[in-house]
Amino acid sequence: MSRFVRFAHQGQPRYGVVEDARIAVIDPHPFTPRWERTGEHVELAGLRLLAPVIPTKVVCVGKNYADHAAEMGGEVPAEPLLFLKPSSAVIGPGEAIQVPTDLSDEVHHEAELAVVIGRTLQRATPDEAADAILGYTAANDVTARDLQRRDGQWTRAKGFDTFLPLGPSIATDLDTTDLRVVCRVDGVVRQDGTTKDLVVDVAHLLAHVSQVMTLLPTDVVLTGTPAGVGPITPGAVVEVEVEGVGSLVNPVVARPA
Repeated sequence: MSRFVRFAHQGQPRYGVVEDARIAVIDPHPFTPRWERTGEHVELAGLRLLAPVIPTKVVCVGKNYADHAAEMGGEVPAEPLLFLKPSSAVIGPGEAIQVPTDLSDEVHHEAELAVVIGRTLQRATPDEAADAILGYTAANDVTARDLQRRDGQWTRAKGFDTFLPLGPSIATDLDTTDLRVVCRVDGVVRQDGTTKDLVVDVAHLLAHVSQVMTLLPTDVVLTGTPAGVGPITPGAVVEVEVEGVGSLVNPVVARPA
């Protein structure tokens, strides 16, 4: 398994591979099979990690855990319920989730395993979809729940700037049949699930999405959230931990006027 990170180095975003307490810098990026180590190393301690990828699009699935569907007062849909989040919602580790307090008073966390696409995928089988995965990262599908109910569709509720923290790394070659997905708010566990409870597994979910739209390298697919979603408010600190990936930590602030 490799863990790729994207980080700020000498004023530029760079990619590297985590090697214990150091990062081996690579060129140009992990989305080409021809990437190479440059021979340069930087210390991981104190390094500012960026969002591990800026996708062309983010595809999400609703109610892909039965316990979350139940807590939302609904049933698991007959087919995966797809929606999109804009790439402008993406932030990285340590960046602030900005709550639009002028528009919403019920913003929730949603901890998720996210899949990072490594090569173009169109009308694929599950086996082909699995082969197109570069790796996995942690995601927080931040949602303005009151706007979601009010609008009757989810674009505004899930599309605000900063509403998609991703990170801290892209981990390759993970077995996603039973990965723990945890969310903590101010150190208190809110969500504690496992991917063995996914209604539609990763490969079949990607294959389903690819029947609708072409998935491109850098695209991200969120796989759903387990039960326990709840409010986050300015002053809180939210942590999403995905087994094998690491912990994604973000403070919560009020959006500037």
